[in-house]
Amino acid sequence: MDTTELNKEQRILRQMRKTLGNVVKDATPLGGRPNPLSNATIQDIRDCFALISEREKELAEVLGFDPAKPYYNDGEQPNTQVISFAKPTKQ
Repeated sequence: MDTTELNKEQRILRQMRKTLGNVVKDATPLGGRPNPLSNATIQDIRDCFALISEREKELAEVLGFDPAKPYYNDGEQPNTQVISFAKPTKQ
């Protein structure tokens, strides 16, 4: 598999996660109303999220991404500096 195919698969997984999340959000009942989804369906949705996450981790390993560091599409890390703020003392 080349990186183009892997990137396409990542985009597919990202869109699947987003769509599935929106379905869950739209189907979540308000104010104590009964859930329209069965317990089996809710478990299947959880399993889907777990599979998507697992595959995304595998793809990140293949592409050499460090999951602890953010990924930027343009490939450049932001040029930032940490600034410490000191709270002024009351006199």
